[in-house]
Amino acid sequence: MQNFEIYNPTYFVFGRGTQSRAGELVRRFGGHKALIHYGGGSVVRSGLLAEIEKSLDAAGIPYVTLGGVKPNPRSGLVYEGIELCKREKVDFVLGVGGGSAIDSGKAIAAGAVYDGDFWDIWSGKVPYANALPHGCVLTLPATGTEGSNSAVVTNEQLLLKRGTRSDFNRPCFAILNPETTFTLPAWHTACGVADIMAHIIERYFTNTPDVDVSDRLCESVLQTVIKYGPVCLAEPDNYEARAAVMWAGTLAHNGQLGVGRQEDWASHALGHELSALYDSTHGATLSVIIPHWMRYTLPGHEMRMAEFAVRVWGCQMDFEHPERTALEGIDRLSVFWKSLGLPLTFAELGAKEEDIPELTRKCKCGADGTVGNFKKLAKPDVEAIFRACCEE
Repeated sequence: MQNFEIYNPTYFVFGRGTQSRAGELVRRFGGHKALIHYGGGSVVRSGLLAEIEKSLDAAGIPYVTLGGVKPNPRSGLVYEGIELCKREKVDFVLGVGGGSAIDSGKAIAAGAVYDGDFWDIWSGKVPYANALPHGCVLTLPATGTEGSNSAVVTNEQLLLKRGTRSDFNRPCFAILNPETTFTLPAWHTACGVADIMAHIIERYFTNTPDVDVSDRLCESVLQTVIKYGPVCLAEPDNYEARAAVMWAGTLAHNGQLGVGRQEDWASHALGHELSALYDSTHGATLSVIIPHWMRYTLPGHEMRMAEFAVRVWGCQMDFEHPERTALEGIDRLSVFWKSLGLPLTFAELGAKEEDIPELTRKCKCGADGTVGNFKKLAKPDVEAIFRACCEE
C-alpha cells in the first residue's frame, strides 16, 4: 500500500425528508445569501425547488436562482452563474439535481472568487486556489460529485470536456434523500449505475500490490450496485434499493476506495471525448468504453482481471488459463450493462467511426503523452480502443 492523504470534510444528511434542512445547513456553513443552481423542469415539477426555497426562507437566507443546467454541463451557464454571484454578492452556492447541476455549481463557486476566466482553472492553466462555500441536494446517484474533490465541465467553444480535482471542490454538505430518485427515468437510473461502477473499476484495476482492504471494499460496493441496480429499474419506488444505490454512488467516488493505490482513469478520458463531441450521457459512454478497454489491457494483467471475474461476478477460476476467467468476467459485465438497456458499441451510442481520429487527437494525455496507469495508453492505443468499440 502506498502512502496517502485523504480529506473528506463533507457533512452528509441522508434519508427521507432531508431536503427540508437545506436552509439550516446553508446557514451552519456560513452562507448569508445563496445561489440555487439547478437543471430542468423535474426539480420544479416535483416540488423540490419550492421545498428548498421554503427552507431557505425559514432560515432567513435570501437567494437567487439559476436553472437550465444540461447534462455534460456547459461553460456558458457557468459564466452566467459567476456573473450573477458577483453582481448579487452571493456567498454560498447550492447545487440541486444530478452531477451536472452540482458540477456546474462547483465551477461557479470557483469562478466567483477568481478575477480571470474560470476555464484557466479547469484547463490547468492556473492553480485552483479558492472557491465560495457550496453544498448540494442530490437527485441522481451517478457521479459521486456530492462527496468528491472533482468536477467536470464542457467548454462549448472548444468542444472539450475537462475535469479538475481539488479539495475546494468538496461540498460543505450534501443532502441525499432516496425518495427524490423515485421518478428518475429508467435511462438515467441505468446510466447512473454504470457511472458508479465505472468509478470503482477505475480504482480497482491497479498495479499497486497489497491493497486488500480497498480491494474488498471495491468488490463489496460493486456487488451491492449489481444487486440493487436492477431492482431500481423494476421497482422505481423501492426505497431500500434506491438508498443502497445512492449511498454506493457516494462511496464510489469520495476517495476512500482509492487510498493507497494507483488509479487508472483512462476509460473516463476516452468517454469524456464522446460526451464532448456527441453530448452523450456519461454513463453510456463508459458502458461502451470499459469492456473494450478491459479486453485491450488484458494481456499481462490476466490474474488481476480474473480476480475481478471471480470476486465480483462469481466466475469459477481457471488456474491453467486465467485469461478465460478474465474474459468471462468482462462478458458478464457487458451482459449486465446490456440488461439495463445500456449501449456497448459506437453504433448503439450514436458515435461515428469516421470521427475516431478527432476523438483520439483530443483525448487528454499526461506530460508523457499517455493516458491511464494500469496500462499506459499512447495515442495509437487510444485509437485502437475506439475502433474496437465499432465492432459488434
